[in-house]
Amino acid sequence: MTTEEFLYARYSGAVLLSIDQLAEVFHRSKNGLRITLNTDNELSRKLLPCKVKMGRRIYFRTSEVAKIIDEG
Repeated sequence: MTTEEFLYARYSGAVLLSIDQLAEVFHRSKNGLRITLNTDNELSRKLLPCKVKMGRRIYFRTSEVAKIIDEG
């Protein structure tokens, strides 16, 4: 099972992951992940291109998150 398949299975086929789900994937708290995304570091530079904003909510593309995990 690939990382992408695992994420789809874990989150019921979700094409986009919420900030809560992404925090769970990276074993961080929601606020810790927000701080990481707002600073200039390697993880934030990789995750920010995956970001999709819908109104006030922020989501991340599951397929691109899986690629980031596989690279690191």
